[in-house]
Amino acid sequence: MVNRPVTDQPLRGLRVLVVEDDYFLAIELCSALRAAGADILGPARDLATGLAALDGERIDCGVLDINLRGRMGFQIATELRARDIPTIFTTGYDASMIPPELADVVRLEKPVDLAALCRAIEAACSGPAPRRLRAVTES
Repeated sequence: MVNRPVTDQPLRGLRVLVVEDDYFLAIELCSALRAAGADILGPARDLATGLAALDGERIDCGVLDINLRGRMGFQIATELRARDIPTIFTTGYDASMIPPELADVVRLEKPVDLAALCRAIEAACSGPAPRRLRAVTES
């Protein structure tokens, strides 16, 4: 992970589902998102737990690893999309691994720049415009 200080709480009031199978990465992601003001659902460490987390919960954004203990997490992303909930992939995989129907989902490569992740969530969850983005630029 690329550590950059999070100096304010741009994600205050947002509920973010984190699905990551690597314990240490999950803790780091959740800590950074909490520091930015987000309420965290998870971390879910596998596909079944991630899917179960969708039931009955308010979710504003999903942050998903693609490979979850050898199973691809695209089913979670598809379900989030069906609910019009923005999704961000945090992965070591390149864009060619993502199915065409999810090709417009933001993809941040590991090691994840935590400030870029916070910016991506903030952008995806703000305003009435479509919440799916093609790219996140560093600033």
